[in-house]
Amino acid sequence: MFDRYKAGEQAVLVHVDLDDEVAREDLEELKLLVSSAGVNTLAVITASRAKPDPKFFIGTGKAEEVQQAVKALEANVVIFNHALSPSQEKNLEAVFKCRVLDRTTLILDIFAQRARTHEGNLQVELAQLKHISTRLIRGWTHLERQKGGIGLRGPGETQLETDRRLIRGRIKNIQRRLEKVEKQRDQGRRSRRRSDIPTVSLVGYTNAGKSTLFNRITEADVYAADQLFATLDPTLRKIELADVGNTILADTVGFIRHLPHDLVAAFKATLQETRDADLQLHVIDVADERRGENIEAVNKVLEEIEADDVPQILVYNKIDQLEDINPHIDRDEDGNIIRVWLSAQTGEGCDLLLQTLTECLARKMIEVKLSIPPSEQQWRGVFFELNCIENESYSDEGNWLVDVRLPNDDWNRLLKNNQDQLNKFIID
Repeated sequence: MFDRYKAGEQAVLVHVDLDDEVAREDLEELKLLVSSAGVNTLAVITASRAKPDPKFFIGTGKAEEVQQAVKALEANVVIFNHALSPSQEKNLEAVFKCRVLDRTTLILDIFAQRARTHEGNLQVELAQLKHISTRLIRGWTHLERQKGGIGLRGPGETQLETDRRLIRGRIKNIQRRLEKVEKQRDQGRRSRRRSDIPTVSLVGYTNAGKSTLFNRITEADVYAADQLFATLDPTLRKIELADVGNTILADTVGFIRHLPHDLVAAFKATLQETRDADLQLHVIDVADERRGENIEAVNKVLEEIEADDVPQILVYNKIDQLEDINPHIDRDEDGNIIRVWLSAQTGEGCDLLLQTLTECLARKMIEVKLSIPPSEQQWRGVFFELNCIENESYSDEGNWLVDVRLPNDDWNRLLKNNQDQLNKFIID
C-alpha cells in the first residue's frame, strides 16, 4: 500500500523549542527514538520559535540551513521532533529534496519494526493507513480514465482517488479482523472473571523496565532491551500469590508523550487489558530526570483509554542506578500501599512487590477443621485442587483430619451444593 523507509538511513534531526510547554518535545527522547528505529544521526539542528511556521514549521531561513546540511552530509531523510501537517511535509520535501518524517511517522515505523504477532501487525498497519490517508497529496492525473460513451463522459477517477478508495477498503477490512480479535480477548476476560481470577496490568512510560520486571516475577522470557518500545505485543502469564491464588499478570506496550491518536485507537484491543485490570502497576524509571513528566504522560494516556479509574500502585524501578536507596514500601496515612521501590534488573525489592500484590488482592480467608470419613475421600481431590490444605493427618478410626484455609468465596461455593454434607465434617 505504501513505502516505508528502511532502517539504516542517514538522518538530519530537527528540534524546535516552542513557547507552548504542552507542545514542547524532548530532544534526548528524539535521539532515542531515532536510535530505536535503526537510523544513523548525522546532525541535529535546533531552533526556537514562539509558534510553528504555517508553511515550513521552522521558518524559511532555518529551512535553508537544514537544506544545506542535507546536501553537505548527503542525508536521505530529515526527521522532525514534532507533528507536521501534510502541507508542511510536502513543502519541506520540495526544499530538502529528500524524505521528511515527523515524530508520529517515526513512532509508527518503530512499531512496525517491533510487531511480531499477526494482531500486532494488523494494529500497526491500521494506524499507518489512517496516518498516511491524510498525506495523499498528489494524484497521477495522467492516468485518468478516458472519456467513455454516452453517460460516461468526464475526467474519470484520478490515481489519488483510487488510492484513497483502496486505503478505505483496507482499513475497513483490518477493523473487521481486529473486532474478531477483540471478541476473542473479551471471551478470555469473561472466563477469568467467572473463575474469579484477578488481573494485574503493568503500565508505564516506554523503557521504564516493565518487561524486565515481568520476566523477574513470572520467570518468563519476554524480549526486554534498553530501547524505546521494546515490547509491542501484549503477554499474559499466570502467577501464584498467597491468599489470592492464581493471578494473571499482563505486560503491555509502553506509553510516550503525545502518543499518536491513531495508534491508541488501533491498539484498542490490546489496551483493553489495562482498562479491565483489577490493579495497575505503574512502573517508573526512578533514575530518569523527567520521571514527573513521564508519570503525567502515562496518566494522560490512561485517561484517554478510560483506564484512569483502575486502582494503581506506583513501582519505582531501577533503584540500583541511585545511591543510598534501599528497597522499601511507602504507605499513605491510612496504611494503604502507594509506592514500592525496587530494581527489576537485580531483583532487589521484588519480594516486596509480591507482598504488595497479596495485600491489595487478597480476599477474605476462612480456616476450617474437617474430619472426613474414608467413604468420602473424593473430597481430597476437591481440596487439593483448591490448594488450600494447611495440615492433614488421620484419626484412629481412619478419618482424614484436615485443616483448610481458603477464600470465603470458594468456601461459599462449596457450601452451595454440599452444605449438609460439609457441616457434618466440620470439627467445632
